[in-house]
Amino acid sequence: MLFSKICIASDHAGYDLKERIKEYIIKKNVPIIDLGPFSSNSVDYPDFAKKVSKRLLLKKSDGGILVCGSGTGMAMTANKFKGIRAAQCYNKKSTVLCRRHNNANIICLGSRMMKNKEAFNFISLFFQTKFDGGRHTKRINKI
Repeated sequence: MLFSKICIASDHAGYDLKERIKEYIIKKNVPIIDLGPFSSNSVDYPDFAKKVSKRLLLKKSDGGILVCGSGTGMAMTANKFKGIRAAQCYNKKSTVLCRRHNNANIICLGSRMMKNKEAFNFISLFFQTKFDGGRHTKRINKI
């Protein structure tokens, strides 16, 4: 994996998938920091998107995973932070392109939109795909 320090968070809708993703990543011998929540009780997704975003900006992690019902709320919130490029990934192509062309540093997944196996595949693609650089660097610098 290109990212060595990964953190993860969810809201209540994404809690079960978050827990499955953690197990998947741990089995790959990659350290992961869970920023919550720690139960499926109702919480507000912006609070958890903020935790992951701030951890990346403080360079305590170099990649993040956010999970909510659709992935949309997490992506919208995380992208409010300068330096965060959170991508809502819903298929193989969207996952590869967000890394190759946009150098995304947070993957956002919708627990109500995919099966666990799909989420695992997207995470593997995300954390193994290199940024193409070149013409894309200039564009990212404009964000």
